[in-house]
Amino acid sequence: MPRTDRIHPTGEDTDDSNSNSTDTGTGTGTGTDTDKKAAFLRSGHRSRSLAAGFLLPALLLLGALVVYPIGYSVQRSLFDRSGSSFVGLDNYLALVTDDSLRTAARNNVIWLIVAPAVATALGLVFAVLTERVRWGTAFKLVVFMPMAISMLASGIIFRLVYEQDPDRGVANAVWVGVHDTFAESSVFPRARPLPVHPLEAAGGGAFVTEEPVRAGEPVPLPLIGVAPGNMPKEARPARAPDAAPDAITGTAWLDFTRGGGGRPNTVDPAELGLAGLRIEAVKDGRVVAETTAAADGTFTLPADRADGAVLRLPASNFREQYNGVEWLGPTLVTPAVIGAYVWMWAGFAMVLIGAGLAAVPRELLEAARVDGANEWQVFRRITVPLLAPVLAVVLVTLMINVLKIFDLVFVIAPGSAQDDANVLALQLYRSSFGTDADLGVGSAIAVLLLLLVVPVMVLNIRRLRREARR
Repeated sequence: MPRTDRIHPTGEDTDDSNSNSTDTGTGTGTGTDTDKKAAFLRSGHRSRSLAAGFLLPALLLLGALVVYPIGYSVQRSLFDRSGSSFVGLDNYLALVTDDSLRTAARNNVIWLIVAPAVATALGLVFAVLTERVRWGTAFKLVVFMPMAISMLASGIIFRLVYEQDPDRGVANAVWVGVHDTFAESSVFPRARPLPVHPLEAAGGGAFVTEEPVRAGEPVPLPLIGVAPGNMPKEARPARAPDAAPDAITGTAWLDFTRGGGGRPNTVDPAELGLAGLRIEAVKDGRVVAETTAAADGTFTLPADRADGAVLRLPASNFREQYNGVEWLGPTLVTPAVIGAYVWMWAGFAMVLIGAGLAAVPRELLEAARVDGANEWQVFRRITVPLLAPVLAVVLVTLMINVLKIFDLVFVIAPGSAQDDANVLALQLYRSSFGTDADLGVGSAIAVLLLLLVVPVMVLNIRRLRREARR
């Protein structure tokens, strides 16, 4: 510090630096700093006390509703069914040895791998595509709408969607419609002759005449087993054929008179023709002629080819109608329930990913297009890497969610397939309640679910901290 001299009125030099040194020596400056530090510490202590006072009710609730139940569940999992005898880790060993628990654990692994990945992928596709259409907002609203529905209501909806009867289940109605478009459906499923009829089984579901047919001799082909309400719309009252010397003629009809009174093997006025029934003439195992019955059941075959042949009604006439897929059967029940979950949560993924996509710099995308990249390359090499943090958030959130899935499985899976669709949360409910409840095993399952969720949560927290440090 430079030395500054001044002339005292008495003529003596006075050194300002010396006076400053003298002031410092008195300790006045040090005392001031100490007071400030003390005041700051007192202020910080009051702030911490005030924060603790506000947090105390929340901490008490957290302890009562989270910490205590977790501790009690861990303790209860070490005791037997009655809770009076200590069994150690026996309840945890039961999780490995019990077949239903192994099925639940296997299904949880399937859920953990498939459901979050599919929901996130669909959300990504929806978010990217809706940016390019004018009605994207309306589409997002429709896709996100299932999130407003409870799991219970969604389960009831999809229980009806997966109904086996195509007249009630939407999934099978669509599936049957597509199948029948490409595969010929049977005309008269379950139709059959009576023992007194002039037909006999030919194997494979087909029927043949007992004797070879001759020109000029009408051939009766009576069948039963078709409900009048299921007859083709074009069916008309059956008509007995006229004999023709140069043709094989006959009538195929439903030999059943509603209300009774009809005679077997005879065309009665109230009986309908089997319109559309396929008829084949077979000689030496080879089809030599074929035709289809008219609306009144009559048919005609050329005598030069069919005379002396056996008439056959092929099995395609009587094949059971295709009733679709057994969505809630043992094989497909888990994928079916996962489909319902994806329907609900794809909208959640789409909204979060769409928010992240809105923050992506458009200059990067345009620069990639200018450099010659096509849309797939822009999506794969630019959009997806920039969205990686958002995709990770969505994926981890859904992974935590599926580990606790219960409602959909409980509501959608019927009782006959519930063991095949079992998951850990459902098994927790089944083991903890009911006449055969074992709270020891139920508590062990609850602890296992906690142990499965904690690593995913820790991973998510670390990732969020890394993002915050950036």
